[in-house]
Amino acid sequence: MLYGRSAEQERLARLLAEACAGRSGALLLRGEAGIGKTALLDWLAGTAAAQVHGETTGEGREVRVLRVTGVEPEADLAFGGLVQLLWPVQDRLNALPAPQAAALRAILGTGREQRGPDRFLTGLAVLTVLAELAEDGPLLCLVDDAQWLDRATAEALLFAARRLAAEGVAMVLAGRDDDGFTAPGIPELPLPRLDFENSSRLLADRGRAPALHSQIITESAGNPLALIEFDAARSDQPHQHAPLPVADRVSSAFRARIGGLPERTRLMMLIAAAEGRGDLPLLLRASELLGVDLGDLAEAERTGLMYVMDGAVTFRHPLIASATYQDAVLARRIAVHRALAEAATDPDCRARHLLAVATGPDQEAALELAAAAGRARGRTAYAAASGLFGQAARLTTDPRQRASWLAEAAALALAAGHAAQADRLAEEAVELADGLADDPAAGARVASVRAAVAFELGDRNEAAHGLLARAGNAAPNSAPNSAPPESSGLLRTAAAYGWLAGDADAVRTAAARLATAVGADDPLVEGLERLCEDDAEHGLPLLTHFLEGRPDPSGPRDADEAAQAVRMLALTCGLLLGDDEAAHALASAEVRRCRSQALIGQLPYALDVLAQTHLLAGHHRDAEAAVTEAEEIARDTGMRRRLVRLGAVRARMAAIEGDARRVRELAAATPPALRTGVDCALVLLDLGLGDFGSALSRLDAPPPGPDRYTWLSLSTAADQIEAAVRLGQPERAEEALRHCESWARATTAPWAQAVALRCRALIDDRPEPYAQALHLHEKGGRPFERARTELLYGEWLRRARRPNEARDVLRSALATFERLRAEPWVGRAAAELRAAGERRVAARVPAENPIDRLTPQELQVVRLARGGSSSREIAAQLFLSRRTVEHHLYKAYPKLGVGSRRELARLDLG
Repeated sequence: MLYGRSAEQERLARLLAEACAGRSGALLLRGEAGIGKTALLDWLAGTAAAQVHGETTGEGREVRVLRVTGVEPEADLAFGGLVQLLWPVQDRLNALPAPQAAALRAILGTGREQRGPDRFLTGLAVLTVLAELAEDGPLLCLVDDAQWLDRATAEALLFAARRLAAEGVAMVLAGRDDDGFTAPGIPELPLPRLDFENSSRLLADRGRAPALHSQIITESAGNPLALIEFDAARSDQPHQHAPLPVADRVSSAFRARIGGLPERTRLMMLIAAAEGRGDLPLLLRASELLGVDLGDLAEAERTGLMYVMDGAVTFRHPLIASATYQDAVLARRIAVHRALAEAATDPDCRARHLLAVATGPDQEAALELAAAAGRARGRTAYAAASGLFGQAARLTTDPRQRASWLAEAAALALAAGHAAQADRLAEEAVELADGLADDPAAGARVASVRAAVAFELGDRNEAAHGLLARAGNAAPNSAPNSAPPESSGLLRTAAAYGWLAGDADAVRTAAARLATAVGADDPLVEGLERLCEDDAEHGLPLLTHFLEGRPDPSGPRDADEAAQAVRMLALTCGLLLGDDEAAHALASAEVRRCRSQALIGQLPYALDVLAQTHLLAGHHRDAEAAVTEAEEIARDTGMRRRLVRLGAVRARMAAIEGDARRVRELAAATPPALRTGVDCALVLLDLGLGDFGSALSRLDAPPPGPDRYTWLSLSTAADQIEAAVRLGQPERAEEALRHCESWARATTAPWAQAVALRCRALIDDRPEPYAQALHLHEKGGRPFERARTELLYGEWLRRARRPNEARDVLRSALATFERLRAEPWVGRAAAELRAAGERRVAARVPAENPIDRLTPQELQVVRLARGGSSSREIAAQLFLSRRTVEHHLYKAYPKLGVGSRRELARLDLG
């Protein structure tokens, strides 16, 4: 029976009822040790079991229950929790898409694949297998002691929990409130201590006289476990006026009870506590080495401290295991771990116990830990692998291995999203590598990892200059072609970091060294260098050459970091060159590749670029859908910097539409180092609202280096020119015009040449460049820029007393602005039309596009379904469950006025 938990039981019962009705949900129970989290999970499991008999809802639907419990000694055992959860249902893996099934088989040890490409693929596979199980009926997934789950399991379960929607799955996690376990995006239910009334009821039901209730309740502070233990051992627990924390006093009570047991019983309990998993065969093999046996546990079972059943040894509460282990002297603990290591048949288990035995450098233990780390890395359990490599580094007697393993630990910590930990590890590796001048490969690896960490933490200059320094150490004389092969990669990466940092000197230095000491012909680095010199005429063709040699987006999976960096640079160059169609094709291909290979961690960047190309093409709803998905994945996977960067797309869209409040909110939420894109949106907003002074003042100090050439650069230069001319200060636009025309001459994009001509027309106040610009605009690309050209040309024609011609181009501008819902620009175009003699000018609401009725995710699902993809295929691409896909289609059909997939083909979705 539970006491004082009626509200919590009601909340959990609703969650279960929702699952029985086909709706999913997740909940985190949060509370201190002994507060009753496990008791609530047990109650919920019992309630679920009663469903089959119709005892709770009358529906008679059987609820399957999956359960996993975190174990403190296994916190570093990669995917140990997931194995526990999914082992009973591994027969269902055949129903999963091939990459997902392979990922889970690698974890369960039942398949050949040993390395997955993306650590988040496992989370997607967990989501899919839970949804598959829910096809048979409601599913309840219970996760106890979540604070002790290994990080890989926790990440996979939380990824799945955040994406549950319409599968009929209820997931309940329980974790302590003081152990650092967090579950962003999952609702929490804190468990308070029991009040006096409910504490008294508990004690009364245990037969304790009312006269003694007050003292026990005061000592326990309403903690249910403390109430029970202090009641059971009241004679040994005197009242304390300045008590220790409740958990400490409960542990003290447990230690007192354990101390009264026979020596052999305490040793068996210590073996079980050190082993941690309840593996009875391993425990018996180890106990034989120490001269005790299963019969010595009888007294612990009799007193209710432990249970032995179904081939497993279990402590009644984790605090009992902790008290057993902590109360043993070091020598006894080491002896127990040594016996467990000798008895272990699983190499990861053996490595864990060897670590506990080591009291100083130990090469054998280091090698076994490194091997375990390699296996964890192969299963994409990067956080666990990082910890194991770090531990191996501290035990090894080989300085080279120590530096190498620390670098690998840092790289894996970064891959796991733990940048601060990666920074500490990388610093240690750098200190060691500085003393390994005779091993350039090791030094290059350490420098690359350190630079990647610095870049992630926002110190891009340090990232570039650290690599330059390491490359200089590797080739100090800079003699032609004298540098080791590692230098080429270091210098290329240094140039990229320098470019992104706006550090032209770093780009120049990297390019010079590549051309001399390395003798490499690198169009990417040379192109970046030329752009730093404002030489777009030569720089952009070099980047075009680099882009032509890009990897095949449909090629095989490649987890190599350098290959992925090349892919990302190719996407960036597509935007840089202004070839929107090529950029869109590249981004679409990269998104398809990431979806087909379940490269979830790489997908947000590709979606970001895709959203930019949609926005430039005037497809705002598609841009919103892409950026919404990217935000969800970035949030789910802890990619905080990517999440912030995505605000630039939303800000640009809001600026076009005249949503000043939204633009300013996004600007306020964006760190200064990442604000270039949002600042450009503020300029456009000011221009649209007619605040030309504010627009121009924001641009008086142009952003450094690469931001001059980003996807907003030419448009922003045009904004500066228009603002300066309208203020009557064209001299403030001279530099922007030179840059704009130079860039346009170097690119083959018609829209870019048209914008440059528009800017020249503004400065010279002549009609010919306007006419030439409109002719180029007819070749397509960037409808918003075309409408702006038409608006400015219409204004010129009206002032030149050519109203008929003015009205023609102004009507076209107005129609485009209305379609884009660019309210400030609609107002300006309408005013110009009236001034040009148009009698009836009313801002028209554009004909409703069916896609405007859909949510961003419904739009994605509908587009894929219209293209012929099945629900299962759509689920795999969008990282959803099949049921959630069908739920979105069910909601979308009436909004679109259709009743089936076949009817979708007849719709014009823009």
